[in-house]
Amino acid sequence: MRLSLLPLGAFLLATPTLSAPSFTGEPDSSGKYWLFAPGITASFIPYGASISNLFITDKNGIDRDIVLGFDNATYYSVDPVHPHFGGVPGRYANRIKNSTFTLDDGEDYHIRPNENPTAAHPAGVNTLHGGPDGWDHRNFTVVSYTKSSITFSLVDPDGKEGFPGEVISYITYTLSNRTWDAKMVAIPTTKKTPIMLSSHTYWNLDGFANTEAPTALNHTFYLPFSGQTVAVDSILIPTGEISPAPKGSVNDFWSAPRQIGEGFSLEGIEGNCGGGCTGYDNCWLVNRNYPYDWRSEDKMVASLASEWSGIKLEIWSDQEAFQMYSCNGMNGSMPIKATQGRDDGTGSRGVEKYGCVVLEVQDWIDGINHPEWGRGPKQIFEPGGDPYVLQVRHRFSVDA
Repeated sequence: MRLSLLPLGAFLLATPTLSAPSFTGEPDSSGKYWLFAPGITASFIPYGASISNLFITDKNGIDRDIVLGFDNATYYSVDPVHPHFGGVPGRYANRIKNSTFTLDDGEDYHIRPNENPTAAHPAGVNTLHGGPDGWDHRNFTVVSYTKSSITFSLVDPDGKEGFPGEVISYITYTLSNRTWDAKMVAIPTTKKTPIMLSSHTYWNLDGFANTEAPTALNHTFYLPFSGQTVAVDSILIPTGEISPAPKGSVNDFWSAPRQIGEGFSLEGIEGNCGGGCTGYDNCWLVNRNYPYDWRSEDKMVASLASEWSGIKLEIWSDQEAFQMYSCNGMNGSMPIKATQGRDDGTGSRGVEKYGCVVLEVQDWIDGINHPEWGRGPKQIFEPGGDPYVLQVRHRFSVDA
């Protein structure tokens, strides 16, 4: 995902450093709902059903807030950049070519564009994350809230952003022992419609406190089932081809865990994330032999680890693709939170280029425009049929 960033001064908030939260059954004064479990604390907000803070204690006994977000929940709806911080993009995550698709009824559907504007198409030539008013731009309703779990719901009306039919969704986040589980359910009620969701969380496992390596390029990344990528054009629209990621190549994170920064010395890194872009914004396929239980220990789809903090994140999911974005569009103007990084008293530190990593579980991107892939049962849903379901488990550990 690419961002158009603004001067840092446009984002600064007069919010004090967060004190230790406690469960009250209500949102705190900044509008955040806090969840607690052994070894993990996190906050969530109704806007986009987004994660806003996630604390893990590092190898030195220091609590690190390892996800990007804003200090105050009210700022999410007014920030001019909208980087999709921790939200649920929908009704269809990632990109839709030409902002159009055709269902088996033969009707062409035109979705509101919001990416890659041109003189002829000032609103954009494709749709990203559900359009200019996609799900992570909207306020969900809190329908259940306990000390360790919260459920949000959204009713997406027929015709919103151009999508056919009403969809009712339920997003449930649950904390347990150093674990964050997410379950997303979406139910079409009136018409057949495409649905593909994700969790768009920005990670820095050092909590922006590592002054020796302030980017996330020192993070070790691993995709054990992902030896193929979805080939894309210069604006990251799938071409229909599936590309191999040979051992030792720029997109090889399957043969062994590797620091993200190692790929920057390899052939192919320039343009790897689109025209004129150096880095990663790629979708890997997750190829596991059927049948399988996605929760099985040997079916982990991805891991991210930092030697500096000792924090390791392992991810299990029922989804069959995985997107990693290396924050190529950051430029220092997006602020970290008061809960992050060294305390230099200025409140003006920003996220520099490659300072974070976005990890997205999802299905094959733009599968609705590539029927040859056979993704219809995973992406097209109708009233009375099985609902859309996404499940993902984030498990944390700390190496001394």
